[in-house]
Amino acid sequence: MNETKIRTRINKLFADQRPTVSHVTEIHTHHQHPIGHRLHEPHTCPAPEPEHGVEQSNKHNGADATDHKPKFIPVTKLEDDQPIRAAEFHPNGQFYATGTNSMALQIFTYPKTYELRENYETHEPTVLMKRKKHHKGPIYCIAWNGTGDLLATGSSDKTIKLTRFNQEVCNIDGDAVELTMHKGTVRDLCFMEDLSNRSSLLISGGATDNKIFITDCETGMTFQTFTGHSGTILSLYTWGGAMFVSGSHDKTIRLWDLRSRGCVNVITAPSASGAGSGDLSQPIPNVTVAEHEDKVIQARWHPTDFSFLTTSADKSVILWGLSTN
Repeated sequence: MNETKIRTRINKLFADQRPTVSHVTEIHTHHQHPIGHRLHEPHTCPAPEPEHGVEQSNKHNGADATDHKPKFIPVTKLEDDQPIRAAEFHPNGQFYATGTNSMALQIFTYPKTYELRENYETHEPTVLMKRKKHHKGPIYCIAWNGTGDLLATGSSDKTIKLTRFNQEVCNIDGDAVELTMHKGTVRDLCFMEDLSNRSSLLISGGATDNKIFITDCETGMTFQTFTGHSGTILSLYTWGGAMFVSGSHDKTIRLWDLRSRGCVNVITAPSASGAGSGDLSQPIPNVTVAEHEDKVIQARWHPTDFSFLTTSADKSVILWGLSTN
């Protein structure tokens, strides 16, 4: 498919959308998270692993009810011999994938995370698939497309691997397609969906050249390159439509529009002298809900449940769930 046809398809798909303030205000979380809503689509994969330690705990002996604040507890914990950098939930919430410094790609089943008690026994997740040497370098990022049948990984080996995921058997179909347009470590990925044509566009960015590439997953052809950042691109996010946002080591956030083929807005970090109540570079109130023994690298909300994944330099990835005590 040539660039002209792809451009025509993008313009047709997003013809009725324009950059608005409402688009910008939606960029406040990595995932929109409807608390309390649980919707699991039926599938033929292995059933979720049994619950551990969900027996009714003894009543607290004279403890003041005000002392019992909401607490996230570790549901599963996977440890590796090297740091685990990347993790991402499947769109249907029934699986999640991880990527490690040891170059391994793994997919796990998502267990039950409701009716958790403080005496819950943390256990290892159930492995559905493992590729020990999926890349030639550490895996830095993972992304699923909106329909969950494409999985992309980015690595310090300067490549992206696109694989087909078969949800019925919970495994990867065929060999990976390797994309080699990056000149440095691929730091983040996200998909932009064209559901009317049952296809996906892959957005990727990283180090060295500080460029953002747009690739048509149907053809494997990179048809757009965005420049503007002067530092490593650390994060990418799209909230639908033709726009996406990028964050960089150059201390800027840029909003991009595929229709205009460029940056439509730049948000810069405020100076120290201009610090105000909305300055996220200054200390802000926070509550610790989970901890690792070393720095946390990534955190990802579950698409429907009140649970999340964290990866860490302590060589672990932990699934956290909210205690019901």
